[in-house]
Amino acid sequence: MNYILFDGPVRNALLPFTFTRPVADIRIGILTIREKWEKHLGYTTTTLTEEYLMEKYPMVEMEENIMINASFLPTEDMAEMVQSLEENQALFYGDDVIAFFTKDTQEEVDFDTYDIIEYSGDCLRVENPWDIFAKNDAAIREDFELLTEGRVSQPIPASVNTIAPHNIFIEEGAKLEFVTLNASTGPIYIGKDTEIMENSVIRGPFALCEGAQVKLATKVYGATTVGPHSRIGGEVSNSVLFGYSNKGHDGFLGNSVLGEWCNLGADTNNSNLKNNYEEVKLWSYEKGIFAKTGLQFCGLMMGDHSKCGINTMFNTGTVVGVSANIFGAGFPRNFVPSFSWGGASGFTTYITKKAFETAKIVMSRRNVAFTEQDVAILEHVFEETKQWRKDG
Repeated sequence: MNYILFDGPVRNALLPFTFTRPVADIRIGILTIREKWEKHLGYTTTTLTEEYLMEKYPMVEMEENIMINASFLPTEDMAEMVQSLEENQALFYGDDVIAFFTKDTQEEVDFDTYDIIEYSGDCLRVENPWDIFAKNDAAIREDFELLTEGRVSQPIPASVNTIAPHNIFIEEGAKLEFVTLNASTGPIYIGKDTEIMENSVIRGPFALCEGAQVKLATKVYGATTVGPHSRIGGEVSNSVLFGYSNKGHDGFLGNSVLGEWCNLGADTNNSNLKNNYEEVKLWSYEKGIFAKTGLQFCGLMMGDHSKCGINTMFNTGTVVGVSANIFGAGFPRNFVPSFSWGGASGFTTYITKKAFETAKIVMSRRNVAFTEQDVAILEHVFEETKQWRKDG
């Protein structure tokens, strides 16, 4: 069977993270949503997404396909029900489709003609940017079970101080000495070829993905995910770094999400709680307003390739788009459009030539190519986000 993950109606609600990737490639827990589905299904998947993303994330369509709503995080039961779908069948959760069987000859799908199967089990779903950190605790626990079932952890070094060591899993090549791991509050997953430097204190749930690093004397509260080849330092609480992003120095990051290729300068801090303790509102690209989140704690949402200078201060509930460069004294406003250059004193447009030069240098340091596909995606994002930059 051929499996295709589609963005669905939540794509615009998940901006800025879906400016540069399909919904399926959002990381929550230890794995991306795509990786979760592929492990459960035992098959690779392709993607139905926005046209400008499809050269990098192509769709392979066959005579018979099962389309899967990428906003749903799979469970074992859900994946089994998806695999068992037959022609003219669809799996729904309430009013929302999880998956459906389709043929390449179908131009439109009318679910009124389908045999509807109801999924009644528990499930996680990513529908808003803040869901990525708010649901990360549950997602780490599910991925931990998925990745470690039937496997044996590498031995915990003798110098490591542990609480609930049975809830700790270490992959090959990981380096850690003289650190404290408290897994009594949730599992701790330490990925392949990672490093946790001395005197770091980590409380689960926590995921350190392949090639990532925790710097000296870092304090980490659950539920936090450090994506592949990312670095963290200072104090981090309930945050997700997708991959190749750095928060390498002292400063606080809490209830936040960083995309890929982000960098926070030394002593950068974000607020995650308003002074009056009121509900946090967050910029919504979909609605064009600051929308209620239902959360009292909400920090920084930063899109791919964005960066900030030393001592940057972010207000509660700040949204930063793609390829923004923020610096200077004071608090920048709590919505920074993509390709913005500046800070609290004002922004100008960060021209693509300069932004691309930086991206190429940054990615080459990690031996990753900045491709023509990447250029085309970012050029599209630049044009799509002009409406929010004051100088166009």
